[in-house]
Amino acid sequence: MSEPLNLLIGLAMGLNLLALGSSRLLAVIRAMSVQGMVLGVMPLMIVGLSGWNVLFVAVMTVVIKGFFIPGLLRRAMRAARITREVEPIIDFVPSLLLGAGGTVAAVALARVLPLLPEHAGTLLVPGALASVLTGFVLLIGRAKAISQVCGYLILENGIYLFGLLLLEATPVLVEFGVLLDLTVGIFVTGIIMDRIQRAFDSLDTRKLTVLRE
Repeated sequence: MSEPLNLLIGLAMGLNLLALGSSRLLAVIRAMSVQGMVLGVMPLMIVGLSGWNVLFVAVMTVVIKGFFIPGLLRRAMRAARITREVEPIIDFVPSLLLGAGGTVAAVALARVLPLLPEHAGTLLVPGALASVLTGFVLLIGRAKAISQVCGYLILENGIYLFGLLLLEATPVLVEFGVLLDLTVGIFVTGIIMDRIQRAFDSLDTRKLTVLRE
């Protein structure tokens, strides 16, 4: 099952680059959504994992990452009446180059890490590292709060990939911890976006620099 699993991880890594290179918020949300669904089916493809708990993790991941949270982000995008990231802090081409370079570095680093034999033949570690890096670039390099939320979610997808390495030992505990972090982050970010929109009629986080006591 390592080859189909690697194909899915490769697709997830490609979606990272799509999110970094796109100025359209809807495209970034879709990339994050598809990546969430791809990651959701991965536990079912790992050899040696079975049972209702693994199926539960997979279904919950697909529903939450693939449909529920992207739906909330699309609704926020329509309410804010913004469709593009016009003036990013880090431009799209440098962001794409950072993502591509980070992906290559992640693959090279995974080759020298002392991984277990069942993990050495997969792209779990490179995919996780590349997704975490992509999330950081989006968080730091984008001005729109919706883009930053997508960056947070892609970063969380990288943490999810790391969690798959431990899924056999703690199938539900690992994902529950990740989903708890995700839920808290979504609520906090939603509050921030609402306050920015009310105060400035914009979701550009650079507007926060004009705040004074």
